[in-house]
Amino acid sequence: MHRLSVALLSLLFIAAGVNHFVSPGVYLKIMPDYLPWPLALVYVSGFFEVFGGVGLAVPRLRRAAGWGLITLLVAVFPANVDMLINADQFPAIPVWTLVARLPLQGVLIAWVWWAAVKSR
Repeated sequence: MHRLSVALLSLLFIAAGVNHFVSPGVYLKIMPDYLPWPLALVYVSGFFEVFGGVGLAVPRLRRAAGWGLITLLVAVFPANVDMLINADQFPAIPVWTLVARLPLQGVLIAWVWWAAVKSR
């Protein structure tokens, strides 16, 4: 079960990170207005998602990658809150999904912690 969790998380973060480079416009739309250099931040977060996803797959890097991904997930949480606050700017996205993203971020953080950080 642990191996499967690590593999799924690794693939999830690598795919999400690559998508930042393939479809940056999607992420630019959700960047809060108060952040400088939005395109650079989209690429930086995508890079660290890929980097963290690869790190999860390498046993000796897994713990550090886990902490890095947890830090990243905490850092992007305000964008999720901002998206909910400005839900009218995203008419194609049901509000309930924007609400659901907030606790799901915590679930994802817990999953990364369990799979990568927690001592085995």
